[in-house]
Amino acid sequence: MLTAVVGINWGDEGKGRMVDLFAADYDIVCRYQGGNNAGHTVVNDNGKFVLNLLPSGILHSNTVNILGNGMVVDIEHFYNEVNHLTDQGIHVGPDNLKVSDKAIICLPFHKLLDVMEESRLADKKYGSTGRGIGPVYADKYIKKGIRMEDLFSPALLKEKICGVVDWKNLTIPGYGHEKVDPEEMYEWAMKYGEFIKPYITDVTLYLRDAMEQNKNIMFEAQLGALRDIDFGIYPYTSSSCTLASYAPIGSGIPFAHIDKTIGIMKAYSTCVGEGPFVVEMSGKEADDLRTFGFEYGAATGRPRRVGAFDIPASRYGVKMQGADEVALTKIDVLSYMDKIPVCVAYEIDGEITKEFPSGERLLKARPVYEYMDGFGDITKCRHFDELPETAKKYVRFIEKEVNCKISYISVGPGRDEYIKVD
Repeated sequence: MLTAVVGINWGDEGKGRMVDLFAADYDIVCRYQGGNNAGHTVVNDNGKFVLNLLPSGILHSNTVNILGNGMVVDIEHFYNEVNHLTDQGIHVGPDNLKVSDKAIICLPFHKLLDVMEESRLADKKYGSTGRGIGPVYADKYIKKGIRMEDLFSPALLKEKICGVVDWKNLTIPGYGHEKVDPEEMYEWAMKYGEFIKPYITDVTLYLRDAMEQNKNIMFEAQLGALRDIDFGIYPYTSSSCTLASYAPIGSGIPFAHIDKTIGIMKAYSTCVGEGPFVVEMSGKEADDLRTFGFEYGAATGRPRRVGAFDIPASRYGVKMQGADEVALTKIDVLSYMDKIPVCVAYEIDGEITKEFPSGERLLKARPVYEYMDGFGDITKCRHFDELPETAKKYVRFIEKEVNCKISYISVGPGRDEYIKVD
């Protein structure tokens, strides 16, 4: 079974929590795009974990985890994250974590360029995490990327780094920063490269053999459909493909076919970063939802923008992801509301639409709300029939409007705090 677990909205939907839940049934979990700009929070019997680079399956002792060729990897962050998990009592080693030899290395000057450009853009910034993701993907596609396999050839590595740094130094002084020292970049790569080298693998061969052995493989996405580089709210997107259709390519097995796609979406809307967010709340209404949901970015700590559940955006995300079923997370957060707003359509230039627009039309869109009855505390519910009727109505309404079966309902952050819907 090959299953993709992907975000339906702007990211931060709770994918890490659901991957941790599902991973018990899978032999392998693959991250296939993005880098350490991810923030997947998992709470289980061993404590609370925030994962940026590593797949959420790393918290299961019998699961092998993959960083695919579609990822960009800050090897210093890799070093720190592995050691931090080890300090927390989690086993991480080359036996249960493998890095594609074709993954691209994110170097310190990528982060520098990322931060300087966001600063230059000022109030027109894209909302980058400042972790170098955009600049390093740009290098990949202009064919100036440094691959993991280059770490095994020091002379070639040095030649490549010096060439890229010479090119970057044509730009960096324009930001008022001193030139980057290529020797420092090379020493950095050698230092952290020694740590990551035992993990580097021909992932394509490994996954091909796993498929021939009929092993269960899960693909874990970062961010959501609305942050996809092509089909998201461009240019306020990530710099990679966040869609399930890219999962086999970014993992290293482009010849594979996904059997099932599970979309993850919250029972309300959240967004980290810039760009259009039609349902955004403000003032006390936003503060309350942010507080009850503890909505702060796991990767950055930034307060998330919050709002009502957005049906046009979610229906679009379900379609773009090709979701076969959906997990609805954090519905318990809404327990404090007497009336729950739901955005059922947009008003654009005086016309009502249920379609998710792009470009200037999205910037002009205004939410059209309906209100549903609240349902109180549901954290003890473990079966759908135990939910109050108003909670059932909320779930069924969303299910009908996004046109996808809701198979899981998260009623708390813990591994066992969910409902499987038959």
